[in-house]
Amino acid sequence: MPSAGFVPRRAVQLAALFAMMLAFTAQLVGALLPIIPLFIAASVVNLGLDLILQHKQPGLLSVLGRIRFDVTVRQLLRDMVILVGLLHIDGINPLEEQAPLTITLLLFYGTHFVCQAVAVLVRRTRSLPFVTRNIDTSALRLSDAPPRILSRQTGRRLLRFSVPTTTGMMVTAITTDAYWGGIGIAVSLVLSAAGTAYLGTWLLPRKRVVSEQRALEWLDGWLAEYEPTVGMYFSGGASSAYQANMWLSTLAGLDGNPIIVLRERFMVQKIEATDIPVVCIPKVANLMRLEHSTLKVLLHPANSGKTSQILRIPSIKHAFINHGESDKLSSCNPYAKAYDEVWVAGPAARDRYQLADIGVEDKDVVEVGRPQLAPILPYEGAPKDRPTTVLYAPTWEGWDGNPGNTSVILAGENIVRELLADDTVRLLYKPHPMTGSVDPRAGAANTRIQAMIAEANGRRSGAQPGPEAAVELARRAEELQALTTSGFRKSADELERMGLQGTPEEGRSAAVDAAVDAWEAAYWNSFPDWQHVVITTARPGIFACFNEADVLISDVSSVVSDYLSSEKPYAVANTSGMSEEEFRANFPTVRAATILTPDASGVAGLLKAVRDPELDVLAAERAELKEHLLGPSDPPSAVRFNEAARALCAQADERRRRMESRLTGIPGQRSQGAADASDGAVTAGNEPSGAADTPAAV
Repeated sequence: MPSAGFVPRRAVQLAALFAMMLAFTAQLVGALLPIIPLFIAASVVNLGLDLILQHKQPGLLSVLGRIRFDVTVRQLLRDMVILVGLLHIDGINPLEEQAPLTITLLLFYGTHFVCQAVAVLVRRTRSLPFVTRNIDTSALRLSDAPPRILSRQTGRRLLRFSVPTTTGMMVTAITTDAYWGGIGIAVSLVLSAAGTAYLGTWLLPRKRVVSEQRALEWLDGWLAEYEPTVGMYFSGGASSAYQANMWLSTLAGLDGNPIIVLRERFMVQKIEATDIPVVCIPKVANLMRLEHSTLKVLLHPANSGKTSQILRIPSIKHAFINHGESDKLSSCNPYAKAYDEVWVAGPAARDRYQLADIGVEDKDVVEVGRPQLAPILPYEGAPKDRPTTVLYAPTWEGWDGNPGNTSVILAGENIVRELLADDTVRLLYKPHPMTGSVDPRAGAANTRIQAMIAEANGRRSGAQPGPEAAVELARRAEELQALTTSGFRKSADELERMGLQGTPEEGRSAAVDAAVDAWEAAYWNSFPDWQHVVITTARPGIFACFNEADVLISDVSSVVSDYLSSEKPYAVANTSGMSEEEFRANFPTVRAATILTPDASGVAGLLKAVRDPELDVLAAERAELKEHLLGPSDPPSAVRFNEAARALCAQADERRRRMESRLTGIPGQRSQGAADASDGAVTAGNEPSGAADTPAAV
C-alpha cells in the first residue's frame, strides 16, 4: 500500500511534467501561426516552470535527462522556437535583424559550453586524495570554493543567464524592434563570459590547491608528527553513521593518540562533534600508506565490503567491536573471524560465538563490557504519583526477511493500542531510523502508529509547561547547534569545509557533552508529563529515552542488552512464530523479560508488574542477566576496554620487533631503515622506497 502523501506528490510531479510539455507545444503553435499573446505567454511560462522545477524538483528533471531531454536541450529548443516565432512576425527583417540575434545567441551558448569545461577543470583541481576534520590543513593552501552556480549548477546557470535573452526576445515580439532582443542576448552573453572568466581564476596559482603528490606527502608528514596509536575504521552508507558515532566518547578516552579512518567522503560530515582527528582515504592505494605510520590498532564497529582492504595491512592489529550486541544472527557474522580479536560485552556474547560455530576461536574473544552505557541511570523503583512511562523502541526489519526481526509489522499497532488505552500510561515511541527501508509494510505500520499516537494526544488534556520551557529549549538548541555544526556557506565544497574544520578549540568536546545534557533536560521539560511523544530524530538519543522510561518494550536487538544495564523491567515482542519456551531458549537476552505475543495480550500484566514491586518477579533475574550480558561492573567497562586496546597494541609492537629481527637477520638488533619503518618516521618527501608497491600493500 502506498504511504500517505505518496499519490498526491506523484500526481503533482506528473502534472508539472505535463505542464512543461504543454508549454512547449503552445510555444510552438504560437510561433508558427503566429499567435503573439500565446507565443509570449507560453515562452515565459515554459522558462519559468523550468526555473521553478530546478529549485523544487531537481530529481524530477533528472528523469528528462535520462531520455536525452536535459536542461541544455530544453533551453536550446526554447530559444530555437523563439527565433522561429520571430521569423513569422511581420515587421522583423530576418536578414538584417534576426541574423545578428542568431549569431549573438550562438556566442552565448559557446560561452556556456566553455564555462562547462572550466567548471570540470576547477572541480578536478579541487579534489584531494583525502578529506580531514580536526586537523590543521593550512599548509595545503585550501581556498574558498567558487560559486556553486558557476562550478556545479549547470542547469540553474544556463536558465538564469537565459532570462535576459527570453525577456528581450519577448519585447521584440511585442514591438517588432530587434533592438530589445539584441540587448537581452548581449546581457546574457556578458553574464556568461564574465562568469566563465571569474571561474577561471580558480585555475590560477593563487587559488589552486597543492598537487595530489604533495598532498600525500603532507599526509605522511602529519601522520609522522601526530603518531596515531589506536583508531576506529568505518565504512558505510549515509544512514549507518550512528554505528560509528556511538563509539566516539569511548575512543576519545583511550590511552595514546586516537584517530578515525573513513572511506566515504560524505561520511566526514556524518560523524558527530568530536575532537578526534578524522581522515577519510577513499582509494586503496593511498590507504596503504597507513602501513608506514605508527598506527597499531584499528577498531571496527561494523563490517563492510571495504573492510577487507584495510585488513591487508599486517602491521596493524584489528578488533571487531560491533555497534551493538543481540541474539540475532547478525551479531555472529562469520566475517568476524577475519579480525585479530573480537571484543564483546560479556560472557553471553562469548557463548554465542562458540555456539554459532563460525570459526571465531574462543581465545580471540575479549570481554570488554559496553563503556558507552555509563550515562544510563540505575533503576530507582516503581513510578509514584505520575504516569507510567513506557518506551516502545522496535528495531527495523533487517535484510533477511525474518518476520521476527521487528515487531512493528505484526504486533506494533496492537502494542500501541493497548498502551494508549491505559490513561495512566505515557508512551515514548522511538522506531529504528531504518524502519521501512526494506519492507514497505514496516514503513506503513510505522506511519499508522504515529497517527494513532497523535490522535490519542488529541483526546488528552492537562497542565502544560509554561512558555519559559519552550524558550529554554530553543536557547539550548541554539547553543548545541553552535557547538556541533560548522557554519558553511551554501557554495562551500569539500576543501573549504576542510579548512574551516581545522584543529578544534580546547575543551570543545566537554562543552558539547554539557550542551547535549542541557538540551535533553530542556527537551523533556518542554512536554507535559501526560503527553505521548514520538521521537524520530537523532536527539534525544536512545540512552536519554532509557533514563526517562520506567519500562521498555522492544525486539530482540542490542537495545535490550543496553537497557538491561539499568535493571529496569522490560518486555520483548515475540513475532517469530516460536512458542514462548522456544523463544526464551533461542534468545538468552529475553530470559528476564516479559514476553508479548503479537496480539499484545501481555501488556496489562507488564504494567502491573512495573507499578507493584511485589509483582515484579523478574528483578533478581535481570540483575543476573545484566552481568551475563555486559560483564562485571568492577573494573568499569571503560577500564577494561582501554586495557584490551593496550594489550592489542603490545601485540602489534611485538610483531614489528619480530619482523625487524627477520629483516636484519640478527635477533634484537635494528637497522636504521627498519627502525624508521617501525616507528612510522615517514616524513614529507622521505617515504621508504616502494611504500605503496610492496606485496603487503597490494
